[in-house]
Formats: sequence, C-alpha cells, structure tokens
Amino acid sequence: QVQLVESGGGLVQAGGSLRLSCAASGRSFSTYTVGWFRQAPGKEREFVAAISWSGRNTYSADSVKGRFTISRDNAKNMVHLQMNSLKPEDTAVYYCAADARGTFTPAPMTPDGMDSWGKGTLVTVSS
Repeated sequence: QVQLVESGGGLVQAGGSLRLSCAASGRSFSTYTVGWFRQAPGKEREFVAAISWSGRNTYSADSVKGRFTISRDNAKNMVHLQMNSLKPEDTAVYYCAADARGTFTPAPMTPDGMDSWGKGTLVTVSS
C-alpha cells in the first residue's frame, strides 16, 4: 500500500479555480491507478476522475468533464486535480485513492476497488 495526503482545498467563489494535490509515499506508486472521489454532506462518496499509472489515460465523471483535469508526476509521486469553473454543487471533501492493480478502464472507479485512501481535503464553493 501507499500513503496518500491531499492538499489544496479551501474556500472559493463560484466560477473560480482550485488545484488539489495528492502526495504519495511508497516506491510502487508509479504503478498504481489513481482516482479522485468526493463526498458532500449527507451524500455518498462519488467518483470524480481517474488516471492510469502512466498518465496517458484519464477519465472524468460527466459532472466535471470539461472543467476538471487530472494529471500526475510519477517522478515526484504526485497527482493533481485542476478544478476550473467551480460551482456550489462541487462543495465536498475530496479524496485521493489508489488502486494497486494498476489497470485502467475509461469508466467510473468504485470506492470499494481502491486499496489506499487519503484523509481528504475540503473544498467549499460559495455562490
């Protein structure tokens, strides 16, 4: 397993941008598929975006497509989520998660399939 720590959350006005980061420890991180999930108060955790181990393949939920971009830097053991044109409905705790199997399919990842989780970072978008 790898240890994951998210950062970059905060309060932003609607239409603004934030960049979340996920720092990983562990030598094998570059072989993991990584996903971002979010959980709003009173709601279930939902998939946001995923990136393959190489970074060549990404997939985003329809709700964020065209606004959020996931990327990774394996040399630095980092994954980022650039969030633009934020909306109040994007308010949630955002979690980084890693899948040790390293497989990637262009489809939403499920929380149950992830091996490691960070503790999350809160994003609040005001209207």
